[in-house]
Amino acid sequence: MSDVTLLGVLLAVVYALIIIGLSIRVIMRRLPPAVSLAWLILIFLLPLVGGFVYLLIGERRIGRRRAERARMLLARYQNELRSLHASRVESVNLGPQAQSIRRLAEATLGTPAMAGNKLQLQEGALSTLQSIIKDVDRAEHICHMEFYIWDEGGIADEVADALIRAAKRGVTCRVLVDAVGSSRFLKCRSAGRLRENGVALVAALPIGLRRLAFARPDLRLHRKIVVIDDLCAYTGSLNLVDPRYFKKRAGVGEWVDAMVRVEGPAVQALEAQFSWDWEVETDEATGALANFHLARLLPVGTTPVQVVPSGPGITRDAIHQLLLTSIYAARRELIVTTPYFIPDNAVLMALKSAARRGVETTMIVPKNLDSRLTQYASQSYFDSLLVAGVNICRFEDGLLHTKSVTVDGKFSIFGTVNLDVRSFWLDFEVTLLIYDAGFTTELRALQMRYIQGSNAIDLETWLARSARVRFVENASQLFTPLL
Repeated sequence: MSDVTLLGVLLAVVYALIIIGLSIRVIMRRLPPAVSLAWLILIFLLPLVGGFVYLLIGERRIGRRRAERARMLLARYQNELRSLHASRVESVNLGPQAQSIRRLAEATLGTPAMAGNKLQLQEGALSTLQSIIKDVDRAEHICHMEFYIWDEGGIADEVADALIRAAKRGVTCRVLVDAVGSSRFLKCRSAGRLRENGVALVAALPIGLRRLAFARPDLRLHRKIVVIDDLCAYTGSLNLVDPRYFKKRAGVGEWVDAMVRVEGPAVQALEAQFSWDWEVETDEATGALANFHLARLLPVGTTPVQVVPSGPGITRDAIHQLLLTSIYAARRELIVTTPYFIPDNAVLMALKSAARRGVETTMIVPKNLDSRLTQYASQSYFDSLLVAGVNICRFEDGLLHTKSVTVDGKFSIFGTVNLDVRSFWLDFEVTLLIYDAGFTTELRALQMRYIQGSNAIDLETWLARSARVRFVENASQLFTPLL
């Protein structure tokens, strides 16, 4: 046998082994059938390229060591929350719709609903960041912050100054930011000033060639959490940015966000989430929960709140299940705000089903996004939603970034989760399930103000758009696993 023939046989064997090995791996991952089939076709047609792409982004790998540490720590924090709040969990009196969602969240994640909270809905970035600065300036023990994006400029620099003042008077200040979302900030002067003045600043989920071999690079920390002592906490959609300066070249106007300020027992749950994230990333325990004064976590209000973390390595589809259950629980009205709308078939069907069974279903999305590909992919789903009777309002006074759901004016979902496959499966998120008609009414009023700044899509006009636009939208939808 000639050397050329032998080389050909070896290449054929390698080719077959790659296809067989990767095919078995795809099948054993038990992905949705359509997703598995797409990967198998790519691997059969282009085994080297397809195999590389699959290993890069086809699995939710966070690294074996990190995954083991995360599971161990999560169980510990869940046990602490259960033991400290067992009596309060039982006292939460909810309606049947909310009760089923509470049970699902506790069964899948182990996080209890906590009664006795006081929630303050905060609209607008500038007033929210000013409120955070005031709370940091009165901190005595800890200031913990966790953001996907921190971008310097404007009032964001004032937050950094407040942290430096706190650190100088002996407050323990820790800041956890996503390595990709905050990549520019981590190299800037403000980050250096924080570190020089005693603020512990850590980049979560760093990427690099070595990490690519063990973990998927686009799994990101998308949470936004602030905890000041055991007095208050914040979460919601706002990154630590001044919208007057943030992404001005994107041409979408100022970003529009909302946060909630929490007082009461749920502060401890948000602190537990930060502490868990910090210890997973640094292998350093904060010890903050042990120093919380339980007397200061006694009921200060009447609002039951359940803090729900989600992300790879926690549970496979917890937040997805909770969103679906909430949509199907609607009987009269369902209002959703989300900047990025890339649903899977289950969520798409749930929204259409809600409208068809007579629920007044409204989606509020921004007219313009900072990603054209995402915008076109999102629009590709509008046809079937509009035909089913879903009202779609496009917000025109900036990039609406608030993530919220209100159901029948009775309970609400508020936090960092978008209605897209990335938030469902890939990003680390935090969500509040709020079982309170009073707060939900306030949140609904904010949603109605968003509607006033929007234009509703007319079905006939939308269906009359050009074939070229339809093609671009449908082609963009093919890239949804990457969005």
